[in-house]
Amino acid sequence: MARKFAPGMVIDGFELVERMPSGGMASIWKARRDDIEGPVVLKIPFLDPGQDVSVVIGYEVEDMIARRLTGPHVPRFHAFGDLRDVPYIAMEFVEGTSVAKIAAEAPLPFEEVRRIGIATAKALAALHEQGVTHLDLKPENIILAKRGAVLLDFGLARHAELPDLLAEQSDVPMGTAAYISPEQVLGIRRDPASDIFALGCILYQLASGEEPFGWPQTTAGMRRRLFHKAPALRSINAQIPRWLEQIVEKCMEVDRARRYSDAGQLVHDLQNPDQVRIVERKPEPTGLKAFLFRLFGGGEKRAELVLKRSSNVGDGPPVVLTAVDLSAGVDALAEQIRTETGIVLAARKDSRLACVAVLKTEIIGDTPQVDAEGRSNYVNMLVSLKDWAHPLHLPDGRASFHVLEAVSPADAILDFAERNHAGHIVVGARASSAMRRHLGSVSTKVVAEAKCSVSVVRVKAVEDALRSGASGAPPAEDQA
Repeated sequence: MARKFAPGMVIDGFELVERMPSGGMASIWKARRDDIEGPVVLKIPFLDPGQDVSVVIGYEVEDMIARRLTGPHVPRFHAFGDLRDVPYIAMEFVEGTSVAKIAAEAPLPFEEVRRIGIATAKALAALHEQGVTHLDLKPENIILAKRGAVLLDFGLARHAELPDLLAEQSDVPMGTAAYISPEQVLGIRRDPASDIFALGCILYQLASGEEPFGWPQTTAGMRRRLFHKAPALRSINAQIPRWLEQIVEKCMEVDRARRYSDAGQLVHDLQNPDQVRIVERKPEPTGLKAFLFRLFGGGEKRAELVLKRSSNVGDGPPVVLTAVDLSAGVDALAEQIRTETGIVLAARKDSRLACVAVLKTEIIGDTPQVDAEGRSNYVNMLVSLKDWAHPLHLPDGRASFHVLEAVSPADAILDFAERNHAGHIVVGARASSAMRRHLGSVSTKVVAEAKCSVSVVRVKAVEDALRSGASGAPPAEDQA
């Protein structure tokens, strides 16, 4: 059951003062706490039954990354809430002006565009130095404060030294349609240059009053930026300086090698427009040339180039995937899987762990989304998965946790393993039965179809007891 929040309520010592403009992922509150000077922002994710699971994942990502960030270009992190009760992220309330408010007045004077560009590029340079790529840079996520530009909302961000929870669980494009980079459209989330592309789109909008690629509603619409450049800025307003047009176009280059290599270079050019080298823009193919370009794969070759330029950024350590069934709690098999997982990780010290549990969904009929107390089954399983892994005492950043919703647990495990290039899978097997021998089991299918090594864990005492009928109950269904 969704909780209702109102001014005056107290959450972990934070008193809610005023609800701020909120999106579809979380409610945002201005709050205060006696031991913190000044106002605080409390971000409370929507965890209503039926809510997209990306809300929970985004909360986990932002909590994981925000607490590690320091410096004037990000809000100070104060606290976070437990998923068992009220999840929230408490951060500094930053006084300043949102670039979204400024963008509403576009087109802006060119010196104002330059000023905002310098401030934001400096913030990006500081962020990237900490190993973080924002991946959702847009006017709403930039505040111009006295101390410079401050970046907000790290729910889609990527930390180079931490598991990428979003990429591990999904390969769909993630970002805001008007500003998303070509590599993000192709599912690549590893490159800080994606933020430079987004900043180029913002500068284009501030200078012209128009979004360079509009607001596409589909992935196909977003893919157009792989094949077609935005209209030249000076074609919209001939008074726009050539140096500004050149800088913006270099930010929005599809080919990663032609884009600014880092935000520091962008700051330099914005601060020294007289040093910007002007290159005449090649005209886009039209008519028969455009038709032949599409017919013979010119666009696809361009997409392959984006993948090639971006895919050389580190993939991170190899993955050990452990699949565990916690639908009935931590039983003897779950404990044995945890023991085996510890043994595998000890032998693979360069690997990290991806813990997976599967919520089975029904082909016909509704699948219950809440328990008897109205709490989300998805969140309950995620909490149980973390509790199950706690005795492994893994260092921060070496484990990630994923709840998959699927009709077939085996297919979900195999798909996850392939997407994340798992080097080893640990999976449990329940006791044998005539039905399971006829229909097959999760562990059998995983062993047969996995593209990596697999450890299958059994509990011999339980197996013997079930075979002899000592339990007085039929064997449990095999479900990882």
